[in-house]
Amino acid sequence: MTQHAKSWTLKPGAMTLGDLRAVWAAPAKLILAAEAYRVIEDSAAAVQAIVAKGDAAYGINTGFGLLAKTRIPDEKLEQLQRNLILSHSVGTGELLSDAVVRLVMLMKIGSLARGYSGVRPLIIDTLIALYNAGIMPAIPAKGSVGASGDLAPLSHMTLAMLGVGDVRVNGALMPAPEALAQAGIAPVVLAAKEGLALINGTQVSNALALHGLFMAERLLEAAMVTGALSLDAAKGSDSPFDARVHAVRGQPGQILAAQMYRQLVANSAIRASHLEGDERVQDPYSLRCQPQVMGACLDLIGNAGRTLLIEANAVTDNPLIFQDGPNGQVQIVSGGNFHAEPVAFAADTLALAIAEIGALAERRIALLIDATLSGLPPFLVRDPGVNSGFMIAHVTAAALASENKSLAHPASVDSLPTSANQEDHVSMATFAGRRLDDMAHNTAVIIGIELLAAAQGIDFHRPLKTSPQLEHVHQQLRQKVPFFDADRFFAPDIEAAKQMVIRGELSSTCKNLFAPLYA
Repeated sequence: MTQHAKSWTLKPGAMTLGDLRAVWAAPAKLILAAEAYRVIEDSAAAVQAIVAKGDAAYGINTGFGLLAKTRIPDEKLEQLQRNLILSHSVGTGELLSDAVVRLVMLMKIGSLARGYSGVRPLIIDTLIALYNAGIMPAIPAKGSVGASGDLAPLSHMTLAMLGVGDVRVNGALMPAPEALAQAGIAPVVLAAKEGLALINGTQVSNALALHGLFMAERLLEAAMVTGALSLDAAKGSDSPFDARVHAVRGQPGQILAAQMYRQLVANSAIRASHLEGDERVQDPYSLRCQPQVMGACLDLIGNAGRTLLIEANAVTDNPLIFQDGPNGQVQIVSGGNFHAEPVAFAADTLALAIAEIGALAERRIALLIDATLSGLPPFLVRDPGVNSGFMIAHVTAAALASENKSLAHPASVDSLPTSANQEDHVSMATFAGRRLDDMAHNTAVIIGIELLAAAQGIDFHRPLKTSPQLEHVHQQLRQKVPFFDADRFFAPDIEAAKQMVIRGELSSTCKNLFAPLYA
């Protein structure tokens, strides 16, 4: 997918993580590469030929799931596809965010446009028209087990194309017929196989996991910044970040993380002030082992990203149309690409990374408020006793870190048979991806509290300054949150710091430093 000013040209099967991040972050006009239409048309023609011939083919002129042996008359094929969407639109819970829905629609468009699904160009063009008009189908978050496709949520996506149900436009709910009429988009009538192709696939699971991935990337960056700031606030040593230490172990994420920490703390006057005469021999693990822990998280995030990118470009519906049989014969092949096990595993590893990023940050907060470890005033406030300072802010961080431990339990090890045991093993990938948002927000609060605590520690070392990179972060925070000189209503400060983490503001001025994360 290539970017042209405010538009995107989608080349099916060739999206990058950078493309997906951009779509997640903000809407832009989508254009399908012209060369994609030939294979789409050929695939649709193959389905029509099968219908004309009259041979039974799953998903084209048969029932679904355990009803696959039921032959459907030709005159009822359109009704079959419409009924499929209506009956499968059984989702519940909060609606998916516009950012996630954009990813769902983009990946469904890309998958169908590869020409193995047998849908007409009209179907893909209608999805593109909805996307470009900012008409976001109202998709409930719950109701998929991540196998046989994300049937329920993708059915809700398809409802919008039929002019049924609700959609969201500029954040407001409105009836789909009204939104389509305003945009000049005609509702579609589904032909043979088109409904099944639209709802069979892993796009919702993958979109939720990609959302978790992109949040995890921001958390990783932010926690490296706050971890470096805590190192200086606690007058920790930078010796554990020596490149030679990490080279002899050889773990790539660890090596890269250590390099980032060295750059973050470079030229700190606080560090220079205690190079000699410091009686401490070794720092606690939450300071000293940051490259080892964060580097391992970096590797997990990178591995998950590779899996999710493959899935974003994949064809995951069923059955598939292949035109490479003997003498160019069309073959309808039933398989199981809709089983989202790769996505579930990737989401589960992201959950581990998100939980550990928060867990390590919580330990640094605990260190900073403990005067015996940090050398700073108890609970980071003057006149402790009268003032409680960061005492209970740390309790909040501990509560969220503990909650993440429960949420990090792998979803992929669970399975509950469905469809009268036809779908007898499922991935639970949709929940695996969905729970990442809660975990990410928990960790963002923990990192935000660490930001406040570490900045407070830096202020107690004035007039000495930390490194230029970290001084800039400190200044950014102080524009929003003043020094904590006495107890005050603390929740707004924590929310402001959390939003800095969520928006990526802690690393926004040193993007070059973090560029290797996405190489």
